[in-house]
Amino acid sequence: MATSSTLAEIRRSQRADGPAAVLGIGTANPPNCVSQEEYPDYYFRVTNSEHLTYLKQKFKTMCQSTDTEKRFFHHTEDLLDAHPHFLDRGQPSLDDRLMITAAAAPELAASAAAKAIAKWGRPATDITHLILSTNSCGHAPGADLRLASLLGLRPSVVRTMLQLNGCAAGSASLRLAKDIAENNRGARVLVACVELTIVAFRGPEEAYPHTLVSQATFGDGAGAVIVGADAVHHFERPLFEMVSVSQTVIPGTDHVLTMKLTEAGLDGHLLRRELIPIAAENIERCLSNAFGQLGVGVEWNDLFWAVHPGLRAILDHIDGALRLEPGKLAASRTVLREYGNMLGATVIFVLDEQRRRMEEDGEGADWGVMVGFGPGFTIETMVLHATTSLRKKY
Repeated sequence: MATSSTLAEIRRSQRADGPAAVLGIGTANPPNCVSQEEYPDYYFRVTNSEHLTYLKQKFKTMCQSTDTEKRFFHHTEDLLDAHPHFLDRGQPSLDDRLMITAAAAPELAASAAAKAIAKWGRPATDITHLILSTNSCGHAPGADLRLASLLGLRPSVVRTMLQLNGCAAGSASLRLAKDIAENNRGARVLVACVELTIVAFRGPEEAYPHTLVSQATFGDGAGAVIVGADAVHHFERPLFEMVSVSQTVIPGTDHVLTMKLTEAGLDGHLLRRELIPIAAENIERCLSNAFGQLGVGVEWNDLFWAVHPGLRAILDHIDGALRLEPGKLAASRTVLREYGNMLGATVIFVLDEQRRRMEEDGEGADWGVMVGFGPGFTIETMVLHATTSLRKKY
């Protein structure tokens, strides 16, 4: 009996008293920016494919339908000129791609993380855990160790890498951070998501026209979040409390969104026509289950929203399925317009845009949700609660 009591006391002492919360957010992009209007000409020029006039016209239509105005990339024309084998699926190029991302990804992640740490207001050495997610790297020791070195984190920082989680990587990382923060008293978790599309960049192919979808959609970026429970007064200011998390895999949909590393780089399938309606057809059930388990009754239009904007049509379908008022998905649409789809990092950009709208523009709602989508087809859901300090400027 005495041993049981002692173990129970130890267990209680190891856990936080309150819920995990977002304590700081930072984002970053590479300097190379290309407007979406100019991108078809740019893409077919740098891939030496201007003779494929039919595919170019099809690609222009795809780019126009994205609602994206510009995207950012680590790769430049000079880099592509130095690696012509990147353009041809038939030539092995994975080693060279991973060599580039191994150097560039931690640098970009560090830029976003430094901003999150500055907004958090405590030194980087107070970070106890690091979660790094990426679809762009494949080394060990990897980008997580290099990022820890760049930021000057302690050698004892507990590191976790998530790879090939697709667009759901940001939500999955924050789900894991919530569990770590609430089950390790005093933990401060740095979540960093970084994506570089050079790992999947290739020229247009008449035999694989579906690959044009990803070339018209994805961009490069990094997002970082500091997560912790039991905020230290006068030193930390929680923004969003992370109330509950859930993950749902939609049966029979594992073929609509796939990713794999090949000798020619990151490859996969994105079956747009099948993919677009899936999220809208299942999101209300996921949300009802999440709030029902909490005993919280809500109207969808009373919530704030941080939804991963994979494609514009997905947002349009969600708007219709949930009967949302105009502007409810404005944070998602703004990020899609300004940056494109940056895979796992995108939802962090959306969360930061929603933070800005609430803090600076006075948008108000107590309860909200963050939603991510990824291979599986997987829906990641997190119920959020906005703190009273959110409306005070940094």
